[in-house]
Amino acid sequence: MSRTTVSFTICWLAALLLPLPGASADEFRTPSISAMRVEWRAALDQLRQEIGTQPAVAANFSFASQRRVAGSDPRATPALVQLNAVTAPIFPGIVSSPIPVLLPFDTAAYLDARQHGAPDGLSLQRFQADFRAADVFHAGASGYDAVFSLVSGAGDGMPQRTFARPVEVQITGSILVYDLADRLGGKGEPVKALASQFPDLRRFIREGYLRYAFTRFGIPYVVSIQCLDSVPRPRRLACREAYPVAERFLRALRVAGGQPSRPRSDIAASVAERPATTASDFTYRSSGDIAANSGGRKQGGHADLTVYSQIRFPLAKVPAFAHSQSFATRKSDGRADEYPWQDNFCEARSFEVGQCDSGYGHQGQDLRPARCPADGNSGCDPKQQAVIAVRDSIVIRAPQQQSATLQVNTETEHVRFRYMHMNPSAMDADGLLNGRRVAEGENIGVVSNYLDHPNGTSRHLHFDVQVFTRDGWLWVNPYTTLVSAYERRIRGRGREIGPDAGPAAAVAHVLPDDVTRRIDRQEGGGN
Repeated sequence: MSRTTVSFTICWLAALLLPLPGASADEFRTPSISAMRVEWRAALDQLRQEIGTQPAVAANFSFASQRRVAGSDPRATPALVQLNAVTAPIFPGIVSSPIPVLLPFDTAAYLDARQHGAPDGLSLQRFQADFRAADVFHAGASGYDAVFSLVSGAGDGMPQRTFARPVEVQITGSILVYDLADRLGGKGEPVKALASQFPDLRRFIREGYLRYAFTRFGIPYVVSIQCLDSVPRPRRLACREAYPVAERFLRALRVAGGQPSRPRSDIAASVAERPATTASDFTYRSSGDIAANSGGRKQGGHADLTVYSQIRFPLAKVPAFAHSQSFATRKSDGRADEYPWQDNFCEARSFEVGQCDSGYGHQGQDLRPARCPADGNSGCDPKQQAVIAVRDSIVIRAPQQQSATLQVNTETEHVRFRYMHMNPSAMDADGLLNGRRVAEGENIGVVSNYLDHPNGTSRHLHFDVQVFTRDGWLWVNPYTTLVSAYERRIRGRGREIGPDAGPAAAVAHVLPDDVTRRIDRQEGGGN
């Protein structure tokens, strides 16, 4: 790396970490996001090559370089519009993507089969390298996301063991890339077998996912599979076992749709809006100020003053409290039902988190609703504390999963919010499953205590945030985002309690039944 490159990198990282002009060091800020430029001519060239594999099909497509045809001729429609018309019934909303949509779908072979009399209900797997019909396909103003699954053992060279579920493969392409100060970003190894198809392809394992990152048409794409970075286990896929599945998926990628939109501009970080009025009692400890000795490998927290999205607070009622569920049992740490809040993004866990200095962390923030009044006359049910959608979004969740992810895909955001520990049977019954659209403020469940089974953890909501980068979806500290959302919910600005403040600085929020609460299953309670 040249001295110029090193200097530029240092300046770029410093710019992300320093306060904005005119802002104090403790002001919250919005994220910095880079907008990519799409090379649509290259996308059309690739589409022409792919369609050209079936001459009878290619004759029905019109590209700019071909001769003019009458307006009534279907070939007068631009090639991308024609393509979208073919694939939209299979991938609804594909035309909404402002970038070329790459999917493991062979449009030319599909059309050729239809021309030769194949029935309408023909199996999509034969045109998708044996991958089943998409579990999720969601296109929006910033790009698209899709999830496909492969039954264990399907096809030559695939893993033959039996897994708890089919192997799920995710792909995301985005015109927006979040600018994180990422010490692990950009790493990976080339894949020689795919070098001709993807010259800049990087393969790496990060935050519990095998990932393949590449750039095509000026846009970053990432293919990923959740896996164990260890030896295989009886019902869990090891990352190295996932190599052939991901690479089968990559080889099958074709241009499946998308439509040009107006060019985008980079989104600069700015000071986040906060209530002008001070809240009477809400206090919070600084971002990164985690409970003493709770960090992995004796490391501290990760200070991050970014409000990654203007969200609705995820618990329906206030007051609510953000505290550790695993390191808050000591009296000196306070009770679960009191202010100040405390960050626990980088608490010791076995989950990889690149933003934490130890490389491991909790991935999100634990939240608890207030206790019900002791008199029992309020109608409050401690087992029915409502959890709500933080934004208008689409759900990513398979049946029986105890976590649900809500995804936002707009002109200015490509962000995900994950909720954990809610009752999976209740979510299944409510239809909180892949592809469902939910509205901001909509009830999506109740605070519960599921991990892999009831009572697997203490009764709380784990909430986390992921943003899209050139390394794919990465966890970022949601603490400041939640503080900001809570301030809007209570219509008052909180008071920050610094890391050096003593216990007297904490302002307790006294509840009607002010009784010390035992936190169940503190150690090893998961998220």
